Amino acid sequence: MADKAILIIGDQRIELPVLVGTEGERAVDITTLREQTGLVTYDPSFGNTAACKSDITFIDGEKGILRYRGIPIEQFTEKPNFVEVAWLLIFGRLPKKDELDLFSQRLTENELLHEGLRHQYSHIPVDAPPMAILSATLNNLACFHQQFFKLVDDESFVEVAARLISKVRTIAAFSHRRSNGLPFNYPDPNLRYCANFLHMMFSIPYKQYIITPEIEDALNLIFILHADHEQNCSTSTVRTVGSARANLFASCAAGVSALWGPLHGGANVEVIEMLERIHHGGLAPEDCLRMAKDKSNPFRLFGFGHRVYKNYDPRAKILRESCDRVFATLRRQDPLLDIARKLEELALADSYFVDRKLYPNVDFYSGILLRAMGIPTNVFTVCFAIGRLPGWIAQWKEQHEDPTSRITRPRQVYTGPPQTDYVPMDQR
Repeated sequence: MADKAILIIGDQRIELPVLVGTEGERAVDITTLREQTGLVTYDPSFGNTAACKSDITFIDGEKGILRYRGIPIEQFTEKPNFVEVAWLLIFGRLPKKDELDLFSQRLTENELLHEGLRHQYSHIPVDAPPMAILSATLNNLACFHQQFFKLVDDESFVEVAARLISKVRTIAAFSHRRSNGLPFNYPDPNLRYCANFLHMMFSIPYKQYIITPEIEDALNLIFILHADHEQNCSTSTVRTVGSARANLFASCAAGVSALWGPLHGGANVEVIEMLERIHHGGLAPEDCLRMAKDKSNPFRLFGFGHRVYKNYDPRAKILRESCDRVFATLRRQDPLLDIARKLEELALADSYFVDRKLYPNVDFYSGILLRAMGIPTNVFTVCFAIGRLPGWIAQWKEQHEDPTSRITRPRQVYTGPPQTDYVPMDQR
């Protein structure tokens, strides 16, 4: 296997190192390209550019593989535990029992918001987008925990990570309650992470929300399957902001803002809205596929295809099976799930979709599951953010521990006017 690449530009011959990852991924190292040639590479949206080396997540889009720290994502489904996966991502290994117990205890100790921060909700419009509230509140959280702007040792990092992971669900639940004019539910220290989030979302003063094991497992799975996904838009944003040595609060708040985009975290909302239009419009799934293949038709089939996966998204397989368990527990059917299943069946038998490698992705079933739990669509992306937070923290930590890390500064190819002279106002 070659350990270098040869680049020929005119009469100049440049040797560039070839880096090889642990799974055989190969990358041409161009860090000295501009120094040697005066040239930069042009790669809009960075689809062919590795911006970093990372030990956290491995994806093989062609084979439909996703692993956290080397562990296949499917191995977290037996007894899903989001807190355990969060520890794994952040600290690089599975926790021992006493470590997991201690970290869980830290989450419980840090689940309350400072009362000054809680009072900010009274000044937020009731119809404010939950993602806007989440991003703003994570930034405001920094004002109440300024001792963590500089993390001087491992203990302070563990503490700030626990605070963020714990408080983000409280912030999310309070945002939902505020938008519905409901009194805030304080966290219950006797409940586990996901059950506590559902309690804060849905309990009312005279009626405790009852969480079944199947619902709790399903929410754990949703959080786990969104916990990290390599260098996606929001994770790259966290790394970019963090490269300026911005604190963890600011970096994660920036990640929330990136996730807010409908092309990123809002995709499962579009799937639900599409399924509802199909259901209420009386459209047949066969007609939907026909319209989706017609380029002149404005209909779009959301939830199929992925920027990375050119095979069945492994996360979608897991959530599809979770749907069976959840709806069996609820003892009801969902017409949207029936439509989704039929669309999948037809698409997987259609050469148009198979040849283009348009398989169901994680967004195709996650919205159906969240909807079954009673989560409103405007909180779907907030749930995505809760799940992705450990990944952001892990990526931020990895970047800051890398002695070669530098501030992110992409180049550009300038296409504006050449040098021109300033024209005085009276001559324009």
